[in-house]
Amino acid sequence: MTIACLDITDSNLQLWHLGKRLQSPGYALLENGGYRFGAAARASARLRPRDVATRYWWQLGTDPLQPALGPARHNADLVHAHLQALHRESGEPAEILLAVPGSMHQEQLALLLGIIEQCPFTAVGLVNRSVALASLYQTDCPVFHLEIQLHQALLTELRAERGEVALQQAIALPGCGLLQLQERIVEAVASAFIRQTRFDPRRRAETEQQLYDALPAILQQLQGHAESTITVNSYQARISRGDLQAASDALYRSVHSSMSAQDSSTLLLLDPITALLPGLQARLGGALLDTQDLQAALSVHEPRIVQREQALIFISRLPQLDQRTIPPADAGSSTPAVAPLAGTAPTQAAGATPASAAPTHLLQDHQAKPLTSGSVVANGWSLVYTGGSWHLQASPGAAPLTRNGNACNDGDTVASGDCLQLDDTLKLQLITVNEA
Repeated sequence: MTIACLDITDSNLQLWHLGKRLQSPGYALLENGGYRFGAAARASARLRPRDVATRYWWQLGTDPLQPALGPARHNADLVHAHLQALHRESGEPAEILLAVPGSMHQEQLALLLGIIEQCPFTAVGLVNRSVALASLYQTDCPVFHLEIQLHQALLTELRAERGEVALQQAIALPGCGLLQLQERIVEAVASAFIRQTRFDPRRRAETEQQLYDALPAILQQLQGHAESTITVNSYQARISRGDLQAASDALYRSVHSSMSAQDSSTLLLLDPITALLPGLQARLGGALLDTQDLQAALSVHEPRIVQREQALIFISRLPQLDQRTIPPADAGSSTPAVAPLAGTAPTQAAGATPASAAPTHLLQDHQAKPLTSGSVVANGWSLVYTGGSWHLQASPGAAPLTRNGNACNDGDTVASGDCLQLDDTLKLQLITVNEA
């Protein structure tokens, strides 16, 4: 029997079953006396705000809904309906393993398991999602995991020692949720529209929804380019990475403040969504997780997590998995960059660097410097680790750089063996140093 895996983080619930991944953000839309969930509900959030709920996972409980939203009496009813919708859309698995965030307290976990008893599937495992993700990294240093939920960010502290990782505490970062970050980005984009075209897309619900719908694509484009164009209602505006960087300032300050007492050996794990926030990953440092990492960890740990013959025990510690670790960062880096378990590397797009060719060091004048995400190459160029590969990142006004004799572009993927050159003054080579 195939066990499905459900990642419960309300900014993007994920359910893996039979080799497929279902994604469903925590939005509920009241429609014709029933509910639609996920992306379809999110697409109506600006058009029908009174018919959309987004707090039901975050505030899971049985207090009466205020204001009311259709037949649901409380948030627990909405969670029940969302779980049933996920179950249907994923092919109706009989058993599901649950990975939950540290923000879910004991009463909410008990309520969640009670809700599942009324669903047409059985919960056979319950684990802290941060613990599962951190188990992919072989380290003895303190570990923190940053996840961005809809209404808050969560910084989870873990202890890694003697081959095991264990939950320590979860620190809520209010005002830093995806919805708040999204509002700040929208404000910056709308300001660009007003400056460049005198058109304000926020003045009508229809154009405001178009703006929100366009955000994921524009943020993806800005990962590989310094600027991009966004179109709303036939109006176009140019947006730069720098225009949006301030949107994540509050999140950066909150994380930095919460980790200020930690030394340079601390490992910070970043949920994939942080890569979409311009400049945040480079400022924070750390290791960027892949969307498939949690499912990979749960698959390996399944024998330890699954409990069919007894009441479920919440798993808050797991053994570390055997994997390769990138050599420690230099003293100037706040966090070491660590490569995920090779067997769990993300599926890469055409033209991406194969995992086997991932560089670990930058060689200059016969001296090898360990790579860390945000490593400076020269004159406005740096290297960032995203999606399982190393990429060049150019700041505005960066000097011309070549790779293997060809001009470099912002976002280019690099591999071990590549030669980087700045005029005739600087020659660098990316190399891989294997551990003995």
